[in-house]
Amino acid sequence: MNLIATAHGAAFSAANLSFGYGAGPEIFQGLSFRTEPGEFVALLGPSGCGKTTILNLLSGFLAPKRGAVLINGRPVSPETAELGYVFQSPHLFPWLSVLENVRFGLRMAGRLDGRAQIAHARRYLALVGLEHLSDELPHRLSGGQRQRVSIARSLALEPGLLLMDEPFSALDAITRIELNEELLRLWSALGQTILFITHDIDEAIFLADRVIVLGLPPSGIYREVAIDLPRPRDRPHTRSLPRFAEYGEMLMDHIAAVMKAAPSSGRIAQRNFA
Repeated sequence: MNLIATAHGAAFSAANLSFGYGAGPEIFQGLSFRTEPGEFVALLGPSGCGKTTILNLLSGFLAPKRGAVLINGRPVSPETAELGYVFQSPHLFPWLSVLENVRFGLRMAGRLDGRAQIAHARRYLALVGLEHLSDELPHRLSGGQRQRVSIARSLALEPGLLLMDEPFSALDAITRIELNEELLRLWSALGQTILFITHDIDEAIFLADRVIVLGLPPSGIYREVAIDLPRPRDRPHTRSLPRFAEYGEMLMDHIAAVMKAAPSSGRIAQRNFA
């Protein structure tokens, strides 16, 4: 099947961000990082480190008190065409078919005419392996299938940057592993820049080119770790590599150090931070 070529990955930067809610203490001070076009970056940290707040800042849903967020050199807003979003919950419209859910963003953005929108949505459903379910309603799908529809809906808008907020955290372990591999396949084929939030160390290592470990408020970034593992990656091979285990121990040590600095330092660092 001849699948789709999309826009090149976007360059993205956050420069000296500081943020707090109202008159409360600042959650971040001087937060800075950047992604290269087409890079896969994971943001990793325990609960309470502000991962979702960062995503809302990076997408423009929240405005920093100081600093700037830029995509391809321009300020970010929620309406920025280069941005795509995939959330923890698929947020599908239950009264719309799978096809119409994927088409929805195209309609709202006024892209293409009606017939072209349908053809475009079908191509992206094929890309995630769900074209045969295009007429089904969301309640008839499994959790993994609903999340695939959500991903197809975001990809159909062909963003240069995809922001993903723990998109597989509610799925069972087997489905989560399958979607990790599916996401890498899509990323390899389409070339978006991906910023992926997770609290799962193994998931971060398996997916990312680089892992940014977040500290507790207001410290921002604690460490950055480049993941030098060969691509393409697959579960049986990649996770059995000695270097994979070494990265796991390294990131575990970083997370443990972050949590040790917390007031409730009696909490125990675990492989997954649910």
